[in-house]
Amino acid sequence: MNKKGLATVIVGKFKSIQSVIFSTVAFLVLIAVVIVTAVSMRFTNTSIFENSSEYTHTIIKQMNQNIDSYIDYMENIAYLISSSEDVQDYLFDDEINNEARYRILNQFETILDSRSDIRNVGIISKSGRMLINHGKKSVNSDLDLNTQEWYTQALDSPEGPKLTSSHVQHIISGERPWVITLSRGIRDREGSGEKEGVFFIDLNYSAISGLCDQSTVGTKGYAFIMDAKGNIVYHPQQQQLYNELQTENIDLIMKTDDDTVLTGTGKDGKLYSISRSEKTGWTVVDCTSVRELLSKSHQAQSVYVLTAVLLVIVALLFSRFMARSITLPIQKLRDSMKKVQEGDFSVSDVVVDSENEIGSLTKSFDAMTHRIQELMEQNVYEQEQKRKSELKALQSQINPHFLYNTLDSIIWMAEGKKNEEVVLMTASLARLLRQSISNEDEVVPIINEVEYAKSYLTIQKMRYKDKLEFQIDVDSSILYIPLIKLVLQPVIENAIYHGLKYKESKGLLIVKGFMKDGNAVLQVIDDGVGMDEETLAHIYDKHKVNYHSNGVGVYNVQKRLKLYYGDDYGITYESKKGEGTTATITIPGSQEAI
Repeated sequence: MNKKGLATVIVGKFKSIQSVIFSTVAFLVLIAVVIVTAVSMRFTNTSIFENSSEYTHTIIKQMNQNIDSYIDYMENIAYLISSSEDVQDYLFDDEINNEARYRILNQFETILDSRSDIRNVGIISKSGRMLINHGKKSVNSDLDLNTQEWYTQALDSPEGPKLTSSHVQHIISGERPWVITLSRGIRDREGSGEKEGVFFIDLNYSAISGLCDQSTVGTKGYAFIMDAKGNIVYHPQQQQLYNELQTENIDLIMKTDDDTVLTGTGKDGKLYSISRSEKTGWTVVDCTSVRELLSKSHQAQSVYVLTAVLLVIVALLFSRFMARSITLPIQKLRDSMKKVQEGDFSVSDVVVDSENEIGSLTKSFDAMTHRIQELMEQNVYEQEQKRKSELKALQSQINPHFLYNTLDSIIWMAEGKKNEEVVLMTASLARLLRQSISNEDEVVPIINEVEYAKSYLTIQKMRYKDKLEFQIDVDSSILYIPLIKLVLQPVIENAIYHGLKYKESKGLLIVKGFMKDGNAVLQVIDDGVGMDEETLAHIYDKHKVNYHSNGVGVYNVQKRLKLYYGDDYGITYESKKGEGTTATITIPGSQEAI
C-alpha cells in the first residue's frame, strides 16, 4: 500500500474533519515537543557553560577597555602638566621661579582634591629640583632615584608615558604605599632638548578595584590584573598571594593564546576569561567557578519539562477548536463582503478567534472596511473644517476693538488739527475695510496681502508712534503668486502685541519676501522681547480669541495653511529671548500667478 492510500485509510477512520485535525496536530506537536525537550536537556549544561563563558569574556573585555580609558585619562593629565611652561621654568631655570612653583602646586592640589585614586603627583629634575603633592611633606633623602624603575624608564623612553606595575613607593619620607606609577619624561626645550626631568602620578587601587569589582560574574567570581611579565598588578586577595596562601595559574594564563582557559575537572574547575591590552600591556583576568556557572542548569531542565507539558496541553486545546473555527469565519466573511459589494461600509466586524489564514484574511478585510470608512469620514470632516476656517477667517478680519481704537485715534488727531495724519490713517483704514468686506475669493496675490499689511502697519505705527517702525521689502518675483487670504496680517499682529509692545525702546518690524528652493517665503522679523523655548514650543497652541487684538491668530493661520497647501508648508518660528523673533511663512512657489 502506497503512502497516499495509507493516509486515506487513516483519515477514513475519523468521522469528522475536526477529529482529523485534532489527532494530527496533537500527534505532531507531542512528537516535536518530546524531541526538542530531550535534545535541550541533553545539551543544557554545554549551552549554559558556553553562553556564560562568552558573557564573562565580554564583560572582562569591557573592563579592559574601561581600564585603558582610565589610563588614557591619567596620561592626558601627565601630558598637560609635563608640557606646561611653568614646569619648564621651575625645573630648568637657574633660579627658582616662585610664581611657576605656586601655579604648579595649585594644579597638584586640584588634582589631589578631585581624585581620590591619586596618591602622589610630582615633578623631578635630574639636578634634584622637585615638587611633590602640596610641597609640604619631606622627601626621602635615602632614596636613589636611579634605582626606581618608574624614574629610569621615563628618562630612557623615546616617547610617551611609562606605566610601572604595582610597587612600594619610597619617595615620601615615612610612607610606603603600594601604588601603580605612571611617569613621563620632560624635555628641557630651552636647554639640551633631552629629557632632564620626570613627571609622575602614583595611583592607588581604588579606581582599578572598583572597575574589577563591578565586572565580576557570580558571587564567588573575581577579577585580577597582571603586567606583561606576569607580575600581579591588582588582585582582590593580593596580600594572600604574597603570603602564598592563595595561588593563581599565572604560567598557564601567560602562555595561552585563547580567550578562555578551563582548569580543574567537572564542576570543581575554574574558568579564566582573559583580555590583553595593547595599550598597557596588562592582562585582565576574570576567574569564575564552573559550579556557579552551571548552578542554574537543573532549574533550566525543570523549566524545559514544565514548558513541554504546557505546550502539549495548549496544542490539544488548540487542535480541539481549530476545525470548528474554520467554517464559521468563512460564512461570516462572505456575508460581510456581500454588504460591502452593495455599498454598505458600516458593517460590523467579523469576529474570528483563530489565527490561521482565514483569520488573517478576515482581519485584513475588517481593517480595509474600517480604513475606507475612516477615509470617507476624514474627507468630509476636513472639508467641513476647511470651510469653517475660511468663514471664520473672513468674518474675523476686522475686530471691533481694533476699529474702535483706530476711530478714537482719528478723532484725537482731528481734535489736534493733525489733518495729514487724519487723512493717512483714514485712507489706511478704508483700504483695510475694503479688503475685509470685499467679495474676493479666499486666494489672492501676495501683493494684496502685502498692501493689506502695509495699511495695517501704517495705522499701528501712528497709534504707537514711539513704539514701532516698519520696513517692507518683498521681491517682485513673488508678488503675484497666489496666497490664501489673511495670512500675513495676523503674523504681523502677533509680532507687535507679543514682541514689540513690551519693548522699552522703539521696535523695528521688517517684512521680507523672496523665492527660496522653489518656494515663496514671507518673513516677519521683529527686534522685540523674543520668546523662551517654553513659549516657542506652544506658539501654535489653540488659544481663546483675544478680542482686544485684531486678526484670526497664529493657530488658525497655521491650520489654514496646512489644510490648503499640505503639512510641508506653513509658519515656522525662530526666536531668542531679548533679541527678537522671526516668523517664516512658506508656500509653494510653482503656483500659477494671478
